[in-house]
Amino acid sequence: MSDIHSFGNPGESRVRHVEMDLTVDFESKKLRGAAALALEPAGRRLILDTRNLTIQRVNGSASAFRLGEAVKHLGAPLEIELAAGTRSVLIEYETSPEASALQWLQPAQTAGKRHPFLFTQSQAIHARSWIPLQDSPGVRVTYSARIQAPAPLTALMSAARVREGHFHLPQPVPPYLIALAVGDLKFHPVSGRCGVWAEPVTLAKAAREFEDVEKMVAAAERLYGPYRWGRYDILVLPPSFPFGGMENPRLTFATPTVIAGDKSLVALVSHELAHSWSGNLVTNAAWRDFWLNEGFTTYIERRIQEEIYGRRRSEMEFAVEVGELETEMKGLPPGDQKLLIDLAGRDPDDGATLVPYVKGALMLRALEEKHGRERFDRFIRGYFDKFAFQSITTEQFLEELERAFPGEDLSRWLNEPGLPPDAPKIRYDFEEAPSRRWATQEWLHWLRSMPENTGAARLAEIDRTLDLTNSGNAEILTAWLLLAIRAGYEPAMPRLEQFLVEVGRRKFVKPLFEALVKTPAGRARAEAIYRKARPGYHPITQSAVDGILAGK
Repeated sequence: MSDIHSFGNPGESRVRHVEMDLTVDFESKKLRGAAALALEPAGRRLILDTRNLTIQRVNGSASAFRLGEAVKHLGAPLEIELAAGTRSVLIEYETSPEASALQWLQPAQTAGKRHPFLFTQSQAIHARSWIPLQDSPGVRVTYSARIQAPAPLTALMSAARVREGHFHLPQPVPPYLIALAVGDLKFHPVSGRCGVWAEPVTLAKAAREFEDVEKMVAAAERLYGPYRWGRYDILVLPPSFPFGGMENPRLTFATPTVIAGDKSLVALVSHELAHSWSGNLVTNAAWRDFWLNEGFTTYIERRIQEEIYGRRRSEMEFAVEVGELETEMKGLPPGDQKLLIDLAGRDPDDGATLVPYVKGALMLRALEEKHGRERFDRFIRGYFDKFAFQSITTEQFLEELERAFPGEDLSRWLNEPGLPPDAPKIRYDFEEAPSRRWATQEWLHWLRSMPENTGAARLAEIDRTLDLTNSGNAEILTAWLLLAIRAGYEPAMPRLEQFLVEVGRRKFVKPLFEALVKTPAGRARAEAIYRKARPGYHPITQSAVDGILAGK
């Protein structure tokens, strides 16, 4: 099937390998250099995706290409005529300081406060803002790179480090999994194949939090087959990273907001690790099929958590996620509550709701309960083996499901809004009275269960006892601040401003700004805070908050 979010013509000329030679320039906030693209097949024309790239030369010529008009959400096509027998092209270019995949941080925006930092976020279609390629999840490539970064900074990529500044990934991946980070970074090994990268001031704390990662990899292998990427390392980024984590091969990018000190939020690592099978190994061919990546991954996350920490904790975490899904769906249009979402004319980032994640996982849980865990596990393992290093559609998944479970019908899950009436019930008996021994998920359940009319006086009483305004757990703090905004609890407002200025994770930032703009006073506060916070946000987070303040 064609990808509505790409200009590429892989049916005629397909990119198979990308070799980059890039210089990192913090002063101009640009990457400069070249990308050599190997093609197979190679027709008479090659069309690539770009966004705000300055194309200087193609195969040494300043005129052997045409850059088309920019299209909203998609960028601009780069068209190159190919002479007969051409099997590669060399593109010399530079990025824009506003490249949507790149975030350039000043030293003050980092944990260590001494050196600048750069990181990429290529999902969903942001790779085209720093590499000219066919930016579709259906076009898998291998890649190599030479990255020249200023001393004493370290460059890392989602690939093997051949030597300092040189990288190679032999396994074919969709372009959104090509990743780069440059900063003051040090390494702490966890096992022979796992470790943690972070700024020096963060490293020891991060290594303690993620010390179970080898156990997670081993548990996933027992369930779903061998880990096929070599190493599994975690890179802890500065707090402006817009997501909880990003499943870049060999090197998960993670937000520091999951470092709670008690491992209560490490399900995020289980989730990103699970992508090594679902998403990275077997990938959605287009963004309408995003649930293939995230539904499977959320389901496997729950299974890894159960293997390491027990069924009770896994079910508690799942119950909280289902509650979040049900709350979110109340505010979504019916079309966005479907697993097969229509993204025509839309930014694929619009599909990154909890629906593909949690509704997708519930659908797979329903299949497990219906057919038995042992039989369903065999199906999933065979699915990963059959489609390894391929990008597939929902229709291909359904064909495979039909072979294993004849007559199975998932149409209600895929094509209808909401949850089917017979969706699995995830049961966990939450205690009613708060306790300091509670896990994060129990706090979240309690806070989110508070009545709509809970007033500032009640919040003050709770705060005197539990000091939630000063919580160091970002999940708990966000839930508390949402209550404070709703109740007009002024003592929490300085902490709200501090949190929004320091943290750029979209999961936290977006609902807090959405809550603020519901009242005139809140909107004024939101605008004032955003003027301070916006320069430190990633373009993806900026776009989300810009839309909220514009009333979109």
